[in-house]
Amino acid sequence: MQAVNLEKKHDLFSEHWSPKRIGVLNGQQILLAKIQGEFVFHKHDDEDELFMVTKGRLVMELREETVVVEPGELFVVPKGVEHKPTAEEETHLLLFEPLGTKHTGDVQADFTLESYEEL
Repeated sequence: MQAVNLEKKHDLFSEHWSPKRIGVLNGQQILLAKIQGEFVFHKHDDEDELFMVTKGRLVMELREETVVVEPGELFVVPKGVEHKPTAEEETHLLLFEPLGTKHTGDVQADFTLESYEEL
């Protein structure tokens, strides 16, 4: 057992939209991601998703509104809610979601991952 330094873990990869698993907690996976640009609108029918910004600025587009998430803030997308993460500048995220959650949810895209790399 040891402490995890999020900044050092983020330094281990450069790809955008490719979350990395850094831990597991009670059936939840703890992920780090770097994002920039636009993702796709998608939803998770059975899982909530927690997005915490550690660097940069996340713009979470929902069908009815847009939520801006700044460093040190978090936002939970409830299950079944369509959302599209966007970031003008490179943004670092800490994510919590149930094991088995696909990061593109109900949408199959070129960047859909079948499993997450472990850091």
